[in-house]
Amino acid sequence: MSVNVTSPEYIAGGPAAEVVVSNGLVNTVIQFLSSMSWLQVVVTAIVLAVSYDQVSYQLQKGSIAGPKYKIWPIIGPFLESLDPKFEEYKAKWDSGKLSCVLIFHKFVVIASDRDLSRKIFQSSKYVKPCVVDVAVKILRPSNWVFLDGKAHTDYRRGLNGLFSQKALEIYIPVLEKNMDQYLEKFLEYDSPREFFPEFRELLCALSLRTFCGDYITQEQVAEIADNYYRVTAAMELVNFPIIIPYTKTWYGKKIADETMKVFEKCAAKSKQYINEQNGKPQCVMDEWIYLMKQAREQQSEDPESKLLVREFSNKEISEVIFTFLFASQDASSSLACWLFQIASDRPDVVAKIRKEQLEVRNNDPSVPLSLDLINKMTYTNAVVKETLRYRPPVIMVPYMAKQNFPVTDSYTVPKGAMVIPSVYPALHDPEVYPDPDSFIPDRWLNATTDMETRNWLTFGTGPHLCLGRIYVLMLFTGMLGKYVLNADLVHHKTELSEDIKVFATIFPKDDLIMEWHRREPTAA
Repeated sequence: MSVNVTSPEYIAGGPAAEVVVSNGLVNTVIQFLSSMSWLQVVVTAIVLAVSYDQVSYQLQKGSIAGPKYKIWPIIGPFLESLDPKFEEYKAKWDSGKLSCVLIFHKFVVIASDRDLSRKIFQSSKYVKPCVVDVAVKILRPSNWVFLDGKAHTDYRRGLNGLFSQKALEIYIPVLEKNMDQYLEKFLEYDSPREFFPEFRELLCALSLRTFCGDYITQEQVAEIADNYYRVTAAMELVNFPIIIPYTKTWYGKKIADETMKVFEKCAAKSKQYINEQNGKPQCVMDEWIYLMKQAREQQSEDPESKLLVREFSNKEISEVIFTFLFASQDASSSLACWLFQIASDRPDVVAKIRKEQLEVRNNDPSVPLSLDLINKMTYTNAVVKETLRYRPPVIMVPYMAKQNFPVTDSYTVPKGAMVIPSVYPALHDPEVYPDPDSFIPDRWLNATTDMETRNWLTFGTGPHLCLGRIYVLMLFTGMLGKYVLNADLVHHKTELSEDIKVFATIFPKDDLIMEWHRREPTAA
């Protein structure tokens, strides 16, 4: 191609001039690359990628705490994320109110300060829950937990009635029946064993029976309880962007899909029972479908009335019930492990629980659980709350910045970054909880406002506050009282008993070795 350099277009810097400059630059680059060996090209590409990675990290890090440089190029602390350690999280919290890491392309900001954590929880304009990248594939993109803003608020409004006082009363007989079955199972063991898997099965069964009632078979309960840990294992902080057959994420999605199909069939049976047979609610699904039925009838009588509970399809119900299981399974299993380990190690606590249990039952241990009875268990409830403070099952909750988020006056979380409010530091604040590393249930008998509200982040806060928080306290207060009254708990301590293992939630690192012995419940 020839160009007259004396033409007006060239002199004036017109289109022809731009073509010449562009072609010249391209030719120069081509000549430069042609003169390089493949090794030099590869080395140059690596150097450029590493340099870009470091520059990107520095620009996003700004003034907050974090490694001065990204020590492991590209991958960052990826290997650490495969085997997370509580001590490493604590070091992050101790390093500053805001700290950061960059893993592959994902920039992560961690908040350890109570007020910053609360701000993140409550800033739905700037952030939304993100769990982990693969969660969207496993839980399905259509799942309600990924809704945002008004869509999330409207959807959640249809679920609020599932955990009302009236609804909780319905669930208690189902819960107690299954508690009794597992208590007998634990008492029949003739030697110590790891109770981490035992409690996972117990809490999965309690959840499934509460959510699905008798629409789910015992075989299905057992299968889901056995397999569900694969869903948890698939939710690692960092995953490959695609699901590869026979990997953790593949098994997690497979089990999630199979489980949601079971829930769809249960929902269909529940609709038939409530709508066609005019049945009375006996589980979460029943109560949900009954509320839909009430809303329909109300609107037919008064077309101008607001439909507070819209019609939910079987698929939607299955996805919501699965998220309830996902939210409850690991957190409740964690709480069970710590609760019974702590109780068995403290005879004075057990003695107070037993005394209270006989008092609220008027010395008749056969009195069945009820909401009114559980509400009288003041000390037993304090033990549960102190366990949730002392060893909170969920120590951090991941969110994603939907837009640049000015989290402080001096730092803005970049759009697309993961921003994580921490729960553990607020619950171990010595100004609010004196002697925070000691287990003191009596502190809850005269709780301050900060203890109950500002620092009480166990269930989060803001628009995504845990729907089942009252249910959790009710369940564990009733279960702890019943089990301690009817069994002597023996904890076989090891060097790892007090160490914390992180597996989505936190557990004793030795998986809690215990044995249970039957006792006369009327004894002092």
